[in-house]
Amino acid sequence: MKKLLAVLAFASISLSGFAQDANTTEKYSVATNSFWSNWFVQANVAGSAFWGNQEVGNDFSKSPLKGFRNNLGFSVAVGKWFTPGLGLRTKLNGIWGRNVVSRDKKQNADKYWTLNEQVLFNVSNMLCGYNENRLWDCIPYASVGLNRNMSANSYAPVLGVGLLNEFKINNKWAVNLDINYALSTADYDGTTAALASSKPHDAHSVKGLIANHDRVLNVEVGVTYNLGKATWNKVPDVDAINALHQSELDALNAKLNDANAENDRLKNLLNNQKPVQTNAAAEAEAKYVTTPVSVFFNLGKANVASRKDLVNVQALAKYAKDNNAKLVVNGYADSATGSAAVNQKISQARAEKVANELVKMGVDKANIVVKANGGVKDLTPASYNRRATVEVAE
Repeated sequence: MKKLLAVLAFASISLSGFAQDANTTEKYSVATNSFWSNWFVQANVAGSAFWGNQEVGNDFSKSPLKGFRNNLGFSVAVGKWFTPGLGLRTKLNGIWGRNVVSRDKKQNADKYWTLNEQVLFNVSNMLCGYNENRLWDCIPYASVGLNRNMSANSYAPVLGVGLLNEFKINNKWAVNLDINYALSTADYDGTTAALASSKPHDAHSVKGLIANHDRVLNVEVGVTYNLGKATWNKVPDVDAINALHQSELDALNAKLNDANAENDRLKNLLNNQKPVQTNAAAEAEAKYVTTPVSVFFNLGKANVASRKDLVNVQALAKYAKDNNAKLVVNGYADSATGSAAVNQKISQARAEKVANELVKMGVDKANIVVKANGGVKDLTPASYNRRATVEVAE
C-alpha cells in the first residue's frame, strides 16, 4: 500500500508537470450540443489516507503512507459537460476506510461510502480554447456530498476540492488521474471523542479548524468512457473574419457614394444628358467588381452560420439591380474533412443557398451564376474554407 501511494503521488507530480498540448490551439466559439451529448462514465482504483479529529495533537505520524492510516478503495462516477469548460459529475467513493484510533491498522478498519456532487472546470478549454485533439485536460473541481459510515452507522456532510487530469486515448476513452481532498464533521469516521494522548488545538486558527475535522485524501487512477457524441462543433468567428474585409468594403462604399454624388451633380449641369462616369467612380466600381463577399457555414451544413454575413451581400444585390449586372456565386467546402464527392455536393448546396438569398433581395435569377468548387484549402484555418462568395461578374 505504501508503494502504491508513493507511485501515485509521484505520477501526479510528473504527469501534471510534463503533459502539454500537441498542437497550438486556436480559439473558437462552439455550437451547443443536445442534452444527451457529452455524457461520460468513470471507474477508478483509489489509494486513500484518513485523519480524524480524535487524534488532534497526539504523537501519531501524519504521513499518508502509514499503513494504519491508508487503505485501498474505488470510485465510480457519471457526469456531463454542458460546455467545453463547465460540467457536473456525480461520484461514489468507497468502501474500505480507516478510523484512526491506534497504530494497529486492523483495529482502525471500517467501511464507508461517500456520494458527491461536483462542479468541473476544464481550465484547458477555458484558457486555451477548445481543441478536440488536446492530449491532456486539466480539470479542477469543487464538491459537496454525504458520507455514510457503515461500521459506525453514522452520516456526515462532506466538502472537498480536487484536480482531475485526463489523458486522451481517442474520442471515446481517456486515462484519468484524480487527486482530491475533503473535510467532514467528526461523524465521518464514527469516532468523536478525543484519544487519551490528544491535545486540543486553537479552534480559531486555520490549523486548528482543519485539525478539528475528519479529513481524507484520495489519489485515484482509472478510465473515462464518453457516451455518444463527445466533441463540440466549432463555429468560425464570423465577426473577426468579416472585420478583415470590412474596412476595404467601407472604403469602396465611400468612393461609390462620392462617385454617385458627382454623377448627380453632372446630371444637373448637363440637363438630362447621359452622365459621364468619373475616374473615381470607374475605379471604385472596378474594385467592387473584383472584391468578393464571403458567407460562412458550419461543418457539414448548408445553412448560413450568421445572418450578419448577408448585410454585405445586400450591397452587391443593390448594385446588381441598379446596373442590371450579373453576380457570380462560388460555393466551397473544407478539403480537410469529407470525401471529394461530399465536398462537391455541399459546395453546390452552399452556393445555391446564397443564390436563393440574392433572389429574395430582388436580384433577377437569370443574372446569377452558381459555381460549385468542391473542397479547397485556400484559407487558414481550414474552417474558413466552408463558405460561399459573391462578386459582380466581369
